[in-house]
Amino acid sequence: MTRVYLGVGTNIDRQRHAVAAVTELKKLDANLQVSTVYQCPASGFEGAEFFNFVVGLEVSLELDQLRQHLRNLEVQYGRPLDAKKNKDRTLDIDILLFGEEVCTDKPQLPRSDIFKFNFVLQPLKELCPELVIPTDGRTVAKLWEQTFESIGGDANLSPVSIYFK
Repeated sequence: MTRVYLGVGTNIDRQRHAVAAVTELKKLDANLQVSTVYQCPASGFEGAEFFNFVVGLEVSLELDQLRQHLRNLEVQYGRPLDAKKNKDRTLDIDILLFGEEVCTDKPQLPRSDIFKFNFVLQPLKELCPELVIPTDGRTVAKLWEQTFESIGGDANLSPVSIYFK
């Protein structure tokens, strides 16, 4: 089993797609962890605000299998196969960390979004503050502390209450 952290985002029918993502991911690990859901502005384009959160789970899938499974979920919930970057999303699920795996190809691991976006790092910090990020050497909490200002701190992050069954 491999410990995995996924970043989940949606800005189309947000509550329905956030709940759908967690429901689907529970099929991989019924004991998954879900961070606080944060509402925040679209990043890199003009669009509706997103719901963003992080899910931690244990999987028996290989990296490529997980990547394909997540892509299938995105498509199942309305994401076009040829979806462009920086566009509205019904569901966007990114692999942030896959155990200790380090990749420079797709998917890049650890995912660079961890170092760039408060809506990724803040919820990741909630789930695993003491986790040491592969290749970086810092814990998630230390990274948050050291990059707080440069990635926007907790500005524009509004917690949202969603009940996940």
